[in-house]
Amino acid sequence: MDIQLINIGFGNIVSANRVVAIVSPDSSPIKRIISDARDRGHLIDATYGRRTRAAIIMDSSHVILSAIQPETVANRFIPSKDT
Repeated sequence: MDIQLINIGFGNIVSANRVVAIVSPDSSPIKRIISDARDRGHLIDATYGRRTRAAIIMDSSHVILSAIQPETVANRFIPSKDT
């Protein structure tokens, strides 16, 4: 099994195999998901105090907050031609 790691900003890395969705945190349903994850203790804030621009939903029901755009995170999933 090949493990692919994705940089989500500021040196933070997640396993690409465990990501379910990368979404913008602006809508009410996503805000509820973030709030529920916080209440359960499953929220990981990787923004370093900056504005949250992406919420990454993991298969373990954890939610990771990132300060980079969802499109930027998604583009990092595309393997480079060199590898």
